[in-house]
Formats: sequence, structure tokens, C-alpha cells
Amino acid sequence: MAKEGGCLFRIGYFLYSRTSVGKFYHRRDIAKARAKYPDGQTHSVIQPKSYNDLTITPIPILLDNYAYIVTCGKTGTSIVVDPGDAEPVINYLREQNINPAAVLVTHKHWDHAGGNADFKRAFSGIKIFGGKHDNVPDVTNTVDHGHNLEFGKLTFSVHFTPGHTVGHVVYVLDGRPFGAPDSVFSGDHLFLGGCGRMFEGPPSTMLSSLDNICQLSGETLVWPGHEYANDNIEFACHLEPSNTAAQDKFDWIKQQREKRLTTCPSTIEEEKKYNPFLRTNMESVLTSLGITWNGAFQPPTDSVRAQALAEVRRQKDAFKYNL
Repeated sequence: MAKEGGCLFRIGYFLYSRTSVGKFYHRRDIAKARAKYPDGQTHSVIQPKSYNDLTITPIPILLDNYAYIVTCGKTGTSIVVDPGDAEPVINYLREQNINPAAVLVTHKHWDHAGGNADFKRAFSGIKIFGGKHDNVPDVTNTVDHGHNLEFGKLTFSVHFTPGHTVGHVVYVLDGRPFGAPDSVFSGDHLFLGGCGRMFEGPPSTMLSSLDNICQLSGETLVWPGHEYANDNIEFACHLEPSNTAAQDKFDWIKQQREKRLTTCPSTIEEEKKYNPFLRTNMESVLTSLGITWNGAFQPPTDSVRAQALAEVRRQKDAFKYNL
């Protein structure tokens, strides 16, 4: 039965990610979100975050996604990240009289890329960027690891982060022109307290991608593609019950979500303290998972850490949350 279920999932995932069937289901998901949040409501309150002349605005879309509008106050240049549902993003842009220069897309899944065609129709000549290895729909330009994108004073570096999909990328905004920290727009690679499911790569691939993103400065702001913080940190507290950083963050998140306030951004430094997907080298996590390795005073090998990453994913997927 398990093999049969896995086969059906793979077929369903292929149809969603590689055919027009995915577009049909995406439209259905948009309709579900409209039904749950009628009259222009959304899952979170829109809260622009300003860092001197830089403004980053998480735009809540669908049931729990975020798109982002990044604006340079000096030049008036704006770009959009992951507008999976274009309508609420375009509505906000027009309310604010913003004409975006470009769209940056982290990966091909419809809840992140499904608004690309609408942006082409709404903004003549707009450039839409997506990773060259991911077959992102309706892009005008493909990017790869190491590429730099410049829009006025907004400069983004592209980082290849396969694991969730085969060609997932994240975009790192240089904060120096604004006297601000750098920002990583992490899509479904890294969440507050979590990471994306490994749909198109083994745990070792995702581990390598997570390790690479952890090389960013600890002050780097993390802007994820979903509002998953409450569930992620509840699980983190379960896995490491003595982790006070996780518990403190969980208390704060609950207060935020009671008011429908966003939980982003976190930082790379924060994530290392409580995100179990980034803590596969920690004895407390390995012990909780029941994983042992040779040598109590030797760090675990990458193969052990990949095993741990897979087990964290399995246990999180099976975890029963408090409602």
C-alpha cells in the first residue's frame, strides 16, 4: 500500500508541476482562498517593513503564501517576488501607484509562479526572471547561480538551492546601499522554523542547499514564501523541548498570529537557534531523533546529517498539532 500511495503521489505531482492540470488546481486554490477570505480579506495584515530608504512589503495571497514588493525609496524602483496569485498583488501596486520593473520567481510551483502571465498582461514589457533549471512558466529571462540582477539601487544575487524542486533559486538583496541588512527571499527553500518538502531531490541535496544558505551573514533577513511559522515552531519545541529560543519564538508567534500579523522576517542567525532543519549537526536534535553516530566528541558526517534531515521531515509530516 505504501508503494502504491507513493506512486500515486508521484503521478499527481508530475501532473501538477509539469502539465496544465496544475493550472486547473491552482485556479481552484485561488477560489478556495477567495471563499475563505471574502471582501478583500487575507490571511495576514499587510505590514510594510522599512529599512531607511528600502521598503519590503509582504503581500498575503492564497491561503498562506506571501508575495513581496521590494521598493527603493531613493529611485522609486520596485520589484515583485513570487506573485502566485496576481490579482491582490496588482491591486496593491495600483493602490500605491507602483509600476514594477521586474518579477523574481523562486521556483515553478503554481502558488509562486501562477501570476506571471497576468503580470505580463498588466505591465507591458515587464521582465520575469526564473531559474534556468526549473521550467518556470511565463518567464522572459532565466537566471542561474552567481548571476546578479540590478534594478536601480536594488541588486540581487541568485543562489541555486535545489531540493524542493530541481531548479529552485533564492534571491539575496544587497542591503548596503540602504544601510540595512541583506535580505534573502527564500521561496519554499527555507521557512521560519522549517524548510520545503523534498519533492525533487534526495535529503543530501537539500542538506547541501541549506548549508549553503547558512553561509549568509547571520543578520540576513529571511522572507519565506509561506506563513508556516506557528506549525513549524510548535514542532521545533516538540523535537527540542529544552530549546528556550524555540519556546520564546513560539510564544511571540502565537501573539502575532492572534492579531493576523506576519511573522517574517526572521534572520539566518535566529533560524540556526531553533530551526531543526538547520540543526542536524546538534546532538540534542540527533538524540531526539534516535540517531547515533561514531564518536561522542566527533561532529556527525554529512551522511548522518542527511539521514537526520530526512527523519526531521518524516516526523514533522506526521506530527499532530494542537488546534
